Amino acid sequence: MTQTTSGAFEALRTAMTGPVILPGDADYDEARTVWNAQIDRRPAVIARCADTDDVVAAVGFARDAGLVLSVRGGAHNAAGTAVCDDGLVVDLSRLNRVVVDPVARRARVGGGALLADVDATTQAHGLAIPTGIVGHTGIGGLALGGGMGWLTRKFGLTMDNLVSAEVVTADGQVLRASADEHTDLFWALRGGSGNFGVVTEFEFQVSPLDPTVDFGLFFWTLDQGAEVLRLAREVLAELPLDLNVLTVALHAPPAPFVPEQYRLQPGYALLVAGFDGSPGHARLVDRIREQLPPAFDMVTPMPYVQLQQLLDEDNAWGNYCYTKPTYVEDFSDEVIEVVTEHVPRKNSPMSLLAFYPLDEAFCRVGDDDTALSGGRSPRLATFIVGYASDPTLFAEDRVWVRELWDALRPVAIGTGQGYVNELVEIDEDVLRGSYGSPKYDRLAAIKGRYDPGNLFRHNTNIKPS
Repeated sequence: MTQTTSGAFEALRTAMTGPVILPGDADYDEARTVWNAQIDRRPAVIARCADTDDVVAAVGFARDAGLVLSVRGGAHNAAGTAVCDDGLVVDLSRLNRVVVDPVARRARVGGGALLADVDATTQAHGLAIPTGIVGHTGIGGLALGGGMGWLTRKFGLTMDNLVSAEVVTADGQVLRASADEHTDLFWALRGGSGNFGVVTEFEFQVSPLDPTVDFGLFFWTLDQGAEVLRLAREVLAELPLDLNVLTVALHAPPAPFVPEQYRLQPGYALLVAGFDGSPGHARLVDRIREQLPPAFDMVTPMPYVQLQQLLDEDNAWGNYCYTKPTYVEDFSDEVIEVVTEHVPRKNSPMSLLAFYPLDEAFCRVGDDDTALSGGRSPRLATFIVGYASDPTLFAEDRVWVRELWDALRPVAIGTGQGYVNELVEIDEDVLRGSYGSPKYDRLAAIKGRYDPGNLFRHNTNIKPS
């Protein structure tokens, strides 16, 4: 790293509209903190950008000074790549404006916007962008890696709904990438993560969505795991487009609707959401209750924006997190055997194993039409999450996560590496396994055109070819 003087940082302050935060400043520790408490990095400077010109200035400063550069959107990524040691953080938190054109069905979203910002603004018009399921996640990292959640079956991934992006590249240019401008960059942005520049604004297509959702949570005890997963296999095979079901191994929440004897007890749950007044939701609720009566359930209508923030408290800032993702085709007998063997071994009541169904709209996009890692065949995205407020429990569940991932790998799709947004251990072999060599090599070639010096490397990094 080139040594950078305090006078040089003053020059950066002069060049920017937004604040430049240095060690010793009153807000430095707050500005360097990220969602995962395991991450404790100390950047040399944090550039809290107010607009695209500020981003250009910050990127140019890092490049010319030889500083490591990281990009902070929502800072929710488990690997903590939003913040770097001894380098410059491009902080996009002030670029959080969301503007909706309900006639054109387009939304312009700042690179620092959170999902809660996006949901509130789009739902005011009865519209939605498919995103993740935690409201304080940043749109930037989510969309650039994929973006899956409740609406993936209905509308595809977040990145599948991207129309264009304003990008600051390593040489300081501001480019618009779309289907007819810088098409190679547009392809790479949809799945290639933050390797190609800083996206200061996204333009998404938005789709009509009724603001009221029918929701159901069904919980069974640990000993019924195999029965629950077999039921999930049957349900998912026949699931209408306007329904989605997440299958989760978790501890029951200490919520008022949970009978006292089940609070914080381990078990399995099906989370069922019905959209646009789907009549299938009531039928599925009846079927679940009759076929495999749960220990308890909670069924209620709720606003879509509430569904999107239902897990915010469970995923609060300040806890330790370690994840390993993979993909499996379905709940085969082999998958069920592995899951039911390993789930009882988790220690923290906050740790979980979740399966998202990826089919319907997810599969209508060609595998090579975007840079998404892993493929577009029907599958279950599998998230193994070690999560705890206590460091000792966290250390134990890091081991649990790795052991479960290793056990699932023989029945996983491809190399088993999974979804890039959830990767924590990141190296070239892992990424090549996740993308596959042809797609990885194509991304590396595009990286060589837009970032030959690998300035944007503090991420799920693809080295320029």
